[in-house]
Amino acid sequence: MADKSDLLKKIIAHSKEYGFVFPSSEIYDGLSAVYDYGQNGVELKNNIKEYWWASMVQMHENIVGLDAAIFMHPTIWKASGHVDAFNDPLIDNKDSKKRYRADVLIEDYIAKVEAKIEKEVAKGKKKFEDSFDEEQFRNTNPNVLRNADKIEKLNARFKKALEDSDLVDLKKMIEDLEIACPVSGSKNWTEVRQFNLMFDTKLGSVSDDSNTIYLRPETAQGIFVNYLNVQKSGRMKVPFGIAQIGKAFRNEIVARQFIFRMREFEQMEMQFFVKPGTQMEWYEKWKQERLQWHLNMGFGEENYRFHDHLKPAHYADAATDIEYNFPMGFKELEGIHSRTDFDLKKHEEFSGKKLQYFDPEEDKSYIPYVVETSLGLDRTFLAVLSSSYTEEKLEDGSERVVLKVPPFLAPTKVAVFPLTKKDGLPEKAREIMDSLKYDFICRYEEKDTIGKRYRRQDAIGTPYCITIDQQTMEDGTVTIRDRDSMKQDRIASEKVGDIVAEKVSMRKALSNND
Repeated sequence: MADKSDLLKKIIAHSKEYGFVFPSSEIYDGLSAVYDYGQNGVELKNNIKEYWWASMVQMHENIVGLDAAIFMHPTIWKASGHVDAFNDPLIDNKDSKKRYRADVLIEDYIAKVEAKIEKEVAKGKKKFEDSFDEEQFRNTNPNVLRNADKIEKLNARFKKALEDSDLVDLKKMIEDLEIACPVSGSKNWTEVRQFNLMFDTKLGSVSDDSNTIYLRPETAQGIFVNYLNVQKSGRMKVPFGIAQIGKAFRNEIVARQFIFRMREFEQMEMQFFVKPGTQMEWYEKWKQERLQWHLNMGFGEENYRFHDHLKPAHYADAATDIEYNFPMGFKELEGIHSRTDFDLKKHEEFSGKKLQYFDPEEDKSYIPYVVETSLGLDRTFLAVLSSSYTEEKLEDGSERVVLKVPPFLAPTKVAVFPLTKKDGLPEKAREIMDSLKYDFICRYEEKDTIGKRYRRQDAIGTPYCITIDQQTMEDGTVTIRDRDSMKQDRIASEKVGDIVAEKVSMRKALSNND
């Protein structure tokens, strides 16, 4: 397996070589922090979407879908607070000329202190083995206690600076902690300043301020302004949810780490409308349900954790992130927020339209509270690649790179190979391929040795390869090869569809959420 330090580089190279992700506009030297999904990438991306949509909409009777427009009335973004408050605190290093988010620099420093604690605990486990009492160790070890106290004090100061929008103290923290630029090693920083992340453009033929609109920085507002349309037309009763998958745009000045942070990205969001006073119950429920969705992909519980926000957004009374252990460490993958009634109240205020829900059981009207789950599709894509990318040394001394993607997410479900290009084998292979392609994304290959063809399919994550040989012509059996074990079995050709269907079904992943 690749070391964490260079895993991201290997994934980037692999993504390009095997048609998953390309730099956008590459023949014109590319466009910073914008990427295109290739032939295998778009299939993987679509399968992640399908898994999310099935778990969110298909498996819930009280959640329905929506596809709102990217362009929306500009007053929506004034009401939501994005025009005035959608900012990042940025800081530049004067020597490297590189720009960073000040809050991320501090978070990364705190994460390093947390890592020291975990390293100390790991040493204790190794030293005391079966007699190790982790809770007692954490409560008594001097090094752990010292670092835990340091984290607590840093978090308190950090939280206050964020709540007060104290840019001066954010810079002072960076200086006090002696945080250096990762590129230059220099501690020569500029002042911290706020930067609004929204892209604006003009609607119509005349360019003036009156027709300025924005590319949406999130998909949630399209749900909020349509919630009564959906509720009334669908005869929905609180609690109910509205799910949406769509593009969002943020003018990220600090955009790096491949597809982790991009200027054009895709979100999978669900807004769940609940009775006021019940939001925390639903917040806890959705935290667990969303974590289980990730765990059902099989990437290991140790690679996920919750990270509660020190300073929830202006609209939230509780917020947490599901973080995933990316090649660059634990980073945000999905956000779960209790948004209160902030958004609907603001849209009622700015639009002058009543946005209340009449509850027949309570015989009264009220503005529902909202619990949100917001997942980055591109980040999920990167998480899948990161967990699936595997370098293996085989018994014969050779090596292979295999993407152990969960079969239900695999871009290609089955590859069909004639062993040779003669004796009717290609024709028979095509016949089998034609019987499978109605149900699965398939691939047909007859070029190169069978070993090289297997390696190519391993590299894109194809769960099964079917080989047609002379025996097929005699008794109708084929060889089926499993990607992960490389085990080969002889089966009747008419059973291929059933075997593949069982292997690539998402039923098990969905049923684990029940």
